[in-house]
Amino acid sequence: MIFSSLLFLFRFLPAVLVLYYLAPRPLRNLVLLLCSLVFYAWGEPVYIILMIVSILVSYTGGILVDRFKTQGKRRAARAALLGSSVVSLSLLGFFKYADFLIGTVDSLTGAGINLLKIALPIGISFYTFQTMSYTIDVYRGEAKVQKNLISFGAYVTMFPQLIAGPIVQYKTIDRQLRTRKETAGQFAYGIHRFMIGLGKKVLLANNAGALWDTVSSMEHTQIPVVMSWMGLAAYTFQLYFDFSAYSDMAIGLGHMFGFRFLENFNYPYISKSITEFWRRWHISLSTWFRDYVYIPLGGNRVGVWKHIRNILVVWMLTGIWHGASWNFVLWGLYYGILLLIEKFVLGKYLKKLPGVFQHIYCMFFVMLGWNLFVFDDMSAGISFARALFGTYGAGFCSRETLYLLYNNAVLMVLLILGSTQLPARAGNWICAKLRGKETILTIVKNVFYVGIFLLSVAWLVDASYNPFLYFRF
Repeated sequence: MIFSSLLFLFRFLPAVLVLYYLAPRPLRNLVLLLCSLVFYAWGEPVYIILMIVSILVSYTGGILVDRFKTQGKRRAARAALLGSSVVSLSLLGFFKYADFLIGTVDSLTGAGINLLKIALPIGISFYTFQTMSYTIDVYRGEAKVQKNLISFGAYVTMFPQLIAGPIVQYKTIDRQLRTRKETAGQFAYGIHRFMIGLGKKVLLANNAGALWDTVSSMEHTQIPVVMSWMGLAAYTFQLYFDFSAYSDMAIGLGHMFGFRFLENFNYPYISKSITEFWRRWHISLSTWFRDYVYIPLGGNRVGVWKHIRNILVVWMLTGIWHGASWNFVLWGLYYGILLLIEKFVLGKYLKKLPGVFQHIYCMFFVMLGWNLFVFDDMSAGISFARALFGTYGAGFCSRETLYLLYNNAVLMVLLILGSTQLPARAGNWICAKLRGKETILTIVKNVFYVGIFLLSVAWLVDASYNPFLYFRF
């Protein structure tokens, strides 16, 4: 079940909201837990057991860590933390990376080991990092131990952000799990935020994806330069609007149930450097690696070579987290190297350039990164990269390219504008103009949000299955 489906919009979500708000306040975490398990079981019934095991492991680990710390047994607390983390990572490693490792060994040694062909549990990378953050936070004293198994289970399984984030660190919603107060204003904001995400997914991301599919499915040796860059731009926008849409919808749903999740995107495509880009893109993942890997390794408080090591370790892990394929490993190292070059070589010179050139520089390398990211088959990725730079001799442009540009011109303009702060500024300008005219302002806002919702639903009526791209991570 996905957020951008008629089943979710008109059956599951209304039913859950009714059950949640009819339930007495002490039972609302239980309602959220049970409904979240139903949501997950809709697509992954077998792996419910895996999720429950993960919950029990981290819950028990947190209890033991807290008990040993209270008794002054620091080594035992550390052992409990290590044991919990090893089990969680082992589960993630087995289900996500076993076949990758077997395939790598086979290709290097010719051993001929059969692949296990295990289906990847949806969202396992996200909820594993969440459960690990809990035990680590308890060990560090940054969060109180959660002795209520139902509340902890609700945190791990919470359907608004279960499948594709944002990665919610336990310490950020610890108090909200224990006591929260849902308000009409918060609920209304949640609906508006959800509708924005729905529109981004259905009206923008899916249409950008259709353009990318059209271009990428062509014979790469026959794709002119302009068409190849247009296709890659379409994927660049598809990934952003798809993933940020899910985050918007998750944050909106969280507000409907009284939770305030942290933001996951901050207009990354307006960045003027790769460093800035990663402060704006997938913020929850970057924050997780910063808090639980980079800083514990010493961060930038060490010598130059160890600092370089820390950056490369974090980015290699970031690549591996995204998928069990060598293109993701190389993608992570690609960004690690770019960030090192900016930090130690280019940074001071880059700042002296006019802003427009800084932006072009950033987006050029970001788009090349997405080319590496999108193709699991490395040979296909290299083939498309060659088309980008015209090495096949297919020409600079073509009639078919102009046809695609003409038919997708409005879409591309909307994608470009939508990835900037201009729509938000326009909305703020309208709100400022209507200040003091609350009735008119309310009508204008509701017409806008309802319009997005109706357009999205109209598109979904005839649409096929359209999962979020980050489901596979």
